[in-house]
Amino acid sequence: MKTLDILRDANANLWRNKIRSFLTILAIFIGSFTIILNSAINAGVNDFMDKQISNMGGDGYLEMMPTEAYDTAMDLLGSNGVKEYTEDKDSSNASVYIKDEQIEKIGDIEGIKSFHVLANSTADYVTSDRTDKRYRLALNLVVPGISFDMSNGRTPSTEDDGPYEIAVNEDLARALGYEDVSEIVDQTIQIAVPSNLKCYTATKRSKCQTILDVKVTGTQAPGILSMGGSRGSLSLWNRINEINFEGMPAETNRSYQATADVEPDKIDEVKAALEEIGLKAMSVDDEVGMFRTFFDAILIVFNIFGAIALIAASIGIINTLFMSVQERTREIGLDKALGMSNGRVFFSFSAEAILLGFWGSFVGVIVSIILGTVASNLAHETFLKDFPTFTLTIFEPLTMIGIVAIIMLIAFLAGTLPARKASKKNPIDALRYE
Repeated sequence: MKTLDILRDANANLWRNKIRSFLTILAIFIGSFTIILNSAINAGVNDFMDKQISNMGGDGYLEMMPTEAYDTAMDLLGSNGVKEYTEDKDSSNASVYIKDEQIEKIGDIEGIKSFHVLANSTADYVTSDRTDKRYRLALNLVVPGISFDMSNGRTPSTEDDGPYEIAVNEDLARALGYEDVSEIVDQTIQIAVPSNLKCYTATKRSKCQTILDVKVTGTQAPGILSMGGSRGSLSLWNRINEINFEGMPAETNRSYQATADVEPDKIDEVKAALEEIGLKAMSVDDEVGMFRTFFDAILIVFNIFGAIALIAASIGIINTLFMSVQERTREIGLDKALGMSNGRVFFSFSAEAILLGFWGSFVGVIVSIILGTVASNLAHETFLKDFPTFTLTIFEPLTMIGIVAIIMLIAFLAGTLPARKASKKNPIDALRYE
C-alpha cells in the first residue's frame, strides 16, 4: 500500500466515529487557536514597539540620572493621566542632583563620545485661557538627534537662544480646553515656574511663581514615549532653570540628569560603568522595552492556557486512537494476514494522529485569522483609534506554519502508544477477536 493510500485511508478512518473525532479536533483547535492568536498579538505589539524605537532614532542615546531619581522617572514614564495641580503639592519633577564628582567621572568612561549635563528645571503647573483649572506639568527636554512622532505641528526648537516652545501630549491638550487637539497648535499657554529661594519663605506659593507665556508648536502622537509628559525647547528649559535658582549662589545651580552620545556597540558596558558611580542610564530601547516586557508577561500567561489545552487534547488523541485500535482489531489482523508489515500498521495509526493535529491546528489558523482581523479592525475604531500605527494582530506565515508543525508533532507523539499497540498485534489472535 502506497503512502498516499495510507494517508487517504487514515483520513477516512478518522470519521468512522464523527463525534469522537470532532471532539478531539475541537480540543486541539482550542489550544492552537489560543497560541496562534497570542503569537499574532505579540507580533503586533512588537511591531508597534519597533516602530516607536525606529522613529525616534538615537541608537547611541543614553539618559542618565541619579539612582534616587530613577523611580520617579519610571512613574512619569508610566503615567498616562493628567493630574490637576494644587498648591499643597510639591512639584512633579525630581529634585535629585548629579554630583560634581560624578560629572567628572562620566567623561572618563570609555565609549561615551559626548555628554550634556541638564540643569534642574522645575515647573509647577500649566494652564490656558480656555480653562480655569491648572494642571501638573511633567516637562522633558527636546534632545537634538531624537525624534518624536507628532500628530500635529512640529517639535520645539533645540536652539539655545530660540523661543519658548513646547509640544504637549494630546491628553494635556484636551485638559487645557482644546477638544480638537489640532487647535492648540500655535496657541499660547501659561506655565507657572517657582523661584526656590522665594518659595522657601513665601506664605503662599503663588507669590513666588513667575508665569511664562509659551507657544505650543504641536501635539505628540499617541505612543509609548508620549506618556512621559510634554517636551520643551532648550531655551524654555534654561529659562525655567534661571527662575528656579534666581538669587541663589551659582554653585547651588546643580544638575540632576545628563544625556550622552554613546557608541551603539558599547551601550551595555557604559551603563554598567555608570552604575558603579551611582547613576542609572536608559536608552530609547530600555524605555520602550519596559512596555514590551509587560505585554510579553500577559501573553505568556495566555500561552500557558493554550499549552494546557494541547495537553488535554493529547490525552484525547490517545483515547481516540486506543478506541479505534480496539474497534478495528479484526481489520488489523486481516491487513497483517494479507502482508501489511508492522511498520505500515504503525504508520497508518500514526497518520491518523498527525491528521487530527493537522485539522485541529488548520481550523485554529483559519478562525484565528478571521477573528483576529475583525478584532483588529474593531480595536482601531474603539480603544486603539488614537494609535493608528498599532496593528493589534499580525499573522506571520512562518510562525503559523511552525505552530501547526509543532502541534502535528505533539499529535504524532501522543499517537505512538496506540499505534505501537496496533502494530504489535498477532494477526491470528486479531482475526479471532470478537
